[in-house]
Formats: sequence, C-alpha cells, structure tokens
Amino acid sequence: MESVPLTHIWHYTEVDRAFWAEHLEGWLPQRLIDAHVHIADPSLRLEPMTDEKRRQHWAAEVSDPMTAQTLEHCDRATFPGRAVEHLAFGLPDLDFDIEASNDYARGQCVEHSWHSLSLLLPQWSGERVAEELDKPGVIGVKPYYSLIGRDPATRDRYIEASIFEFLPHCALEVLNERRAWVTLHVPKADRLGHPDNIREVKEIRRRYPGVTLVIAHFGRCYTEPHAREAFPALADDTELYFDNSAVLNPVVHRLALKTFGPERIVYGTDNPIFYMRGRRRWTGRRYINQTNANLHFNKDREPPEVEARYTLYMYEALRAIGSTCEDLGIGPDKVEAIFCGNAERLIRRVSARDE
Repeated sequence: MESVPLTHIWHYTEVDRAFWAEHLEGWLPQRLIDAHVHIADPSLRLEPMTDEKRRQHWAAEVSDPMTAQTLEHCDRATFPGRAVEHLAFGLPDLDFDIEASNDYARGQCVEHSWHSLSLLLPQWSGERVAEELDKPGVIGVKPYYSLIGRDPATRDRYIEASIFEFLPHCALEVLNERRAWVTLHVPKADRLGHPDNIREVKEIRRRYPGVTLVIAHFGRCYTEPHAREAFPALADDTELYFDNSAVLNPVVHRLALKTFGPERIVYGTDNPIFYMRGRRRWTGRRYINQTNANLHFNKDREPPEVEARYTLYMYEALRAIGSTCEDLGIGPDKVEAIFCGNAERLIRRVSARDE
C-alpha cells in the first residue's frame, strides 16, 4: 500500500501499519476520546512562520496548523477501525488571531459533534470568560503562558510566570461558578514539581473546587526525575486529573498510574506534533528527540537502517501506555477508562451545568 500524507512532512507508511498490527491493534479500545488536540485554520495566522521561528523550538519545526478536516483524515489513517472523538482547541500562539481561532475550533467541533476548549487570553474580564462559555460546544478553557504576551524571539518569554498570570482569579471565579473544564499547561523550567506550581495548583483546587482541572502532559513531566519530584505532592487529591499527551516515557506512565490510578488520567495526543516520526531518549532531566528528517534540532542521528524503522511518536506513546498497563495488571475496563470513559464522564459532568 502507498504511504498516506498526514500533516507537515509526515506520512503514514507500511512501517506504521506493521507497528499498529503488532503493538496496538490487539488492546486499544474500539472508541477513543483524544482530549488534547490542536486544530487551526492556517489563514488565521497573523505573522508568517519563518525558518528563524522554526529553529526556536523543536515543536515549531515539526508541525503546521491542522484543520479539522485534516484531523479526520489522519484519524482514519492512524486509528484504523476505531471511532475517535476529540476535545479540541486552537494553537496557543499569538502569531494567530486567537479570537478567530476560538471561533474556528468551536464551529468545527459543533459540526463534528466534538467538544472544544477556548484559548484563554489573560486580559479577558470575568464577563468575557462567561460569554465564551455560553457559546455552543465550549466546555471550558485552555490557558497557556505564551498568551501573556508576544515575543518574536522566543515562545518561552513567560515560562517562569505564575499560573495566575495567565489563568487569573477573575477567570477562575467564573470557571468555578460555571463548573467548567480547564486544561492547564504548567509553567516553569522545573515543570510541575516547582514548589510554586504545586502550591498554586493546590490553591486552585481549594478555592475553585467547581473547576474540572486537568493538568496537561502529566505536568510536562517527560523524565523520571521530574515525575518523582511532582507526582507524590498531588497524589491525594482524587478530583485532580491529568492528560497523558506527549509523554513517551514508560517510566513516567508507570509512576502516574501507580500514583494517581487510571481513574484520574485521560488520553491525549497533542497532535499535530505527534505525527512526527522517531523516538525519544532520556538523560537525567533532559529528553532528546530523534527523527529521520533533516531538521535543525535533529543532531543525534542513528544509522539509516535504524531510522527506517521509526514509527510515529503517537504510536510510541501508545505502546508505552499499553505495555505499562499490561505490566501493572490494569485490565481492559480501566484501559478503556483512560482512553474514553474518564473523558466522557468529565465531559458529561461539565456539560450538565447547562441543563
């Protein structure tokens, strides 16, 4: 069979079909909810993508805006025989028209019977947040520190910000009252385990218990040291949730499942980024991305015969989840909860606010 174009430079190939058949087909549930995926209309970009910007961060180099139609096409290729739904939102990037991006994501999600989160601009008043939650299909917000302000030189100008600088209290008051969903990408170079993050996450949970708070990417804990620093501090809050998007490390998945249990974890891809081909290595608190493409960040190359066997990052993440669940004796019902049931339960709970 011929390769199938996905997004950016990536294709779905015979290597991926074989990987799916060997490692994923036998255990992945028939229905999936991807609770962390980005869709965007490329025409809403205000500032052009440049080679200089792509060099700033590997994620910028491996993805382009993905429309809802492209996402559907990719679902058919990468999840054969599965029914896939999405909790989707735009790209948290001030190079795009954020208001129009929210409208695009919302409209496409309504059309496809998905759900959406609106990108939260920190400057919004409480009244403006309420207006956004009133729109059809919107069940919450996606705050991000890069939305504090634009810096053409780096996306991480505000990485050391307080959570409350990009998820302000005036917004949280409305989100709490409306019992909305918040997917939180935590700041800090030290990731979730930074004492300020732990303290502020606990403050959100204490002051705004009506918010369904989902910590994205396991708090950006992609390495074992980061996970060991962060997870125990948040273990006891049974109403704090995590998405496992963009995490390839089996050790991190094991720690998360043992610490939080499968009931507090929802599946996400972080696509279009994870259509990238390759694999990830970990050294202490660092991770190294490897791919078979000639990209600026890709300095640590492997022999061509090894790179020829690379599959999609999203498949490597799925294998890590599946093998970890098997090792821990997590049965099909709990696996189904991670991939569908938990997100469905939370979406139903959040959506009930309007009934």
